[in-house]
Amino acid sequence: MHVLVTGGTGFIGQALCRQLAGEGHALTVLTRHAQRAAPLLPAGARTVTALAQLQREAGVDAVVNLAGEPIADKRWSSARKRELETSRIALTRELVAWMRGASPRPRVLVSASAIGYYGDQGNNSVTEGSAPHDEYQHRLCRDWEREALAAREYGIRVAVLRIGLVVGSGGGFLQRMLPPFRLGLGGPIGSGRQWMSWIEREDLLAMIHLLLEREDLDGAFNATAPEPVSSRVFARTLGAVLRRPAFMPLPAFLLQLALGEMSQLLLTGQRVLPQRFTEQGFRFRHPQLESALRAALQ
Repeated sequence: MHVLVTGGTGFIGQALCRQLAGEGHALTVLTRHAQRAAPLLPAGARTVTALAQLQREAGVDAVVNLAGEPIADKRWSSARKRELETSRIALTRELVAWMRGASPRPRVLVSASAIGYYGDQGNNSVTEGSAPHDEYQHRLCRDWEREALAAREYGIRVAVLRIGLVVGSGGGFLQRMLPPFRLGLGGPIGSGRQWMSWIEREDLLAMIHLLLEREDLDGAFNATAPEPVSSRVFARTLGAVLRRPAFMPLPAFLLQLALGEMSQLLLTGQRVLPQRFTEQGFRFRHPQLESALRAALQ
C-alpha cells in the first residue's frame, strides 16, 4: 500500500511512519521542510513540500492526515487562532481537493481530530454520539472534521480520530510534565477534578492501522483508553511511577492569568469513552494509565 502522511515529523507521525515502513508500505510525507524532515523519517520515505509534486501515476492508496500546529503551546491570540485553523482546516481542504483530482483516487482518508470536539463535558461520560458543548475548541475540531468528511462526496471512505492526550516516550504532553514531577514539584491542575482522557501511543497507532485496513469502518472514532482519570489521579499515578511526591497543585487563577482562554484546555475536560473501538473488539495494550506511563518512561 502507498500511504501519504501529513504531520509525519510530529510525535505521532514519526512513530506511524516507522511502523508503516517496517510493514513494507510505500511512504510519502507532505512537509514544509524536506531537509529537516529527512533525518526524522525512515529510510526510503519520500518527502514532498506540495501536493502538486505528487504525480498521478504515484497511485496513493491511503492518506493519514495528522497535520496541525500544537494547540497548547501558545496563548490563543487572534493570530494564533488563525495559525491553528490554517494548519488544520485549510490544509485538510487542500488535501481533499487534491484527492478529488487524483487518478486513481485514494481509497481511504484517516484524519485526525481531537476530543476537544466535545468541549467541556463536566462529569458526563462521552461517546461518539454525545452532543458537544459550543466553545472554541469544539468549533475548531468541528470545522476540521467537516473538511475531511467532504471527501466522501468523491467515493473516499473517511474515518476521523478524536484523539485524547497521547502518552508515549520522547515527546507529547508527558514530556512537558516530567521536569517538575521529577523534582517532586508536580501535582494536579486546578481543582484536580477535571477528567483527562488519554491514549497510549502504540494503541493509537493500532487504531490508525485498523481504520486503514477495515473497509467497513468510517465516521468518527474516539481514540482514547477505556479508563479516563481525573487530573488528581493522573498526577498521583505519575508521581508513583517516578517515585516522587505529587501534591503541589497548579492554581487555576495562575493558569488563567498566564494562558487566558487557552487555560480552559487544562481546567476543563471530557470523560471520553472509545465506544466504537470497543464495539469492534479492539484490544488495548495499555488500558490502564499506570501501565501506559511505565511503558513510556522505561
